[in-house]
Amino acid sequence: MSEDVRLVAWVRGRVQGVGFRWFTRARALEIGGLSGFALNLADGRVQVVAEGPREACQELLEWLQGDDTPGRVVGVTEIWDTPRGGYESFAIR
Repeated sequence: MSEDVRLVAWVRGRVQGVGFRWFTRARALEIGGLSGFALNLADGRVQVVAEGPREACQELLEWLQGDDTPGRVVGVTEIWDTPRGGYESFAIR
């Protein structure tokens, strides 16, 4: 059985105004087992919070860091933590 974790990632680059949050939500739902959100920040980054099995969070992180995202990602900073709960699904904020 997989350990549940919390992933918080800050995505830098041209990631606002290109459907990044929508595609992030779609990818999280496709992976399955994840809850959380994607949020535009005032400084141009997108914050992604995902909770669920470690393997699913790792898969989402790899997608965020890859070349298949909308826009242009120039960097991703992430932290791993214990889940806090409180998310019913994966949302766009």
